[in-house]
Amino acid sequence: MPIHPTAIVDSSSEIDSTVSVGPYTVIGPRVTVGPDTEIMHHVSVDKDTVIGSRCRLFPFCSVGADPQDLKYQGERSVLIMGDEVTIREQATVHRGTALGGGRTEVGQGSLIMATVHVAHDCRLGKGVILSSFSVLAGHVVIDSNAIISGSSAVHQFVRIGRHAFVGGMSGAAKDVPPFMIMAGVRDKDVIITPNVIGLRRHGFSPEIIEAISGAHKQIHNHRPLAEVLAEVDRSWPEVEQVKELTDFYRQSERGVYR
Repeated sequence: MPIHPTAIVDSSSEIDSTVSVGPYTVIGPRVTVGPDTEIMHHVSVDKDTVIGSRCRLFPFCSVGADPQDLKYQGERSVLIMGDEVTIREQATVHRGTALGGGRTEVGQGSLIMATVHVAHDCRLGKGVILSSFSVLAGHVVIDSNAIISGSSAVHQFVRIGRHAFVGGMSGAAKDVPPFMIMAGVRDKDVIITPNVIGLRRHGFSPEIIEAISGAHKQIHNHRPLAEVLAEVDRSWPEVEQVKELTDFYRQSERGVYR
């Protein structure tokens, strides 16, 4: 597959021979691109970026640019993208900063739709979907198979749990627990409910979904959180997903929607 003659590729970059690079694309220094990846026309890959195999970068997206952080002073940082990642039109994904370990990550099989922004030091797990016009502030962690719906915003340092679903036009200022749907803006009219349809689609058994739903009912009351979490662990001691849910609450630094 050819590199178009109008594309500009820095001599320090390593582009696999099977990669396609479209017209007027610019690939900067110290970029690595894996086999069978397609980089379409008018794409910017700034610098210090690793792109996996079988990825697709659509026109006018920008990846690997300097972070939009006033504390950034030009230090070396990277963007790491796994295999089979799709970046759609006009999406932006920035490298990390020293404060965040100098690294932004996009997990295997993730889909970043048009006009999405992924800020510095974000960590996206496998199979994450970010819908159009959604934005992630710096240091956000999104665990595997979570979905952020369109026009939603995630506050810096927030974590979104595995298989969670953030509804459209939401604003997440606290951590969103795994296996749950969150909808609302910050602390106003926020709804948390089990992501039953999403869990079914990913092959969770009816018994596991029932246990997650039962744990959710116990957690979301007005009793002290530590007391409730201990009670939940006793109720479903052998269900790994329930333990994952209670551990998420215990480990949260920003607080979890309850």
